[in-house]
Amino acid sequence: MKNIVLIGMPAVGKSTIGVLLAKSLGFSFVDTDLIIQRNTGRLLQDIIDADGLGEFCRCEENAVLDVAETENAVIATGGSAVYSEKGMRFLKENGVVIYLALPVEELENRLSDITTRGIAKAPDETLEDLFARRAALYEKYADTVINCAGKSPEQTVREIISAVAQKT
Repeated sequence: MKNIVLIGMPAVGKSTIGVLLAKSLGFSFVDTDLIIQRNTGRLLQDIIDADGLGEFCRCEENAVLDVAETENAVIATGGSAVYSEKGMRFLKENGVVIYLALPVEELENRLSDITTRGIAKAPDETLEDLFARRAALYEKYADTVINCAGKSPEQTVREIISAVAQKT
């Protein structure tokens, strides 16, 4: 089976849901944020603060391309992975892309401090601005959109499994 790729805003639950999904399917789990940290030996926010968004996005694209040999995996991407057309094209060729969607108000409730989380955004950019800029990209690349509002991670996992079964 192809990989299952999770995209969406920070704090939507890509990593949490990804681990549960991988366990449910007997797949491996890959988190591209952790690949960035392993490859650079640095925290995400440190890369953004010291080297800027352009360098961070380059590291993120490299992390996405690092999963080249991965099969039967759930891949949780960083929220800004959709900025790389090359990376997203690769992920779509090798997997089913699932956009985990939440309203911006619910994301705000989940994100207590976005300045330390390693979110690829301009210093003056609000979460609403970021959401507005990314939502169209998430929808562009998604094979399926799963609305996560008001759902437990387990409910979301069941919906993803059902959606993927219909796609394959």
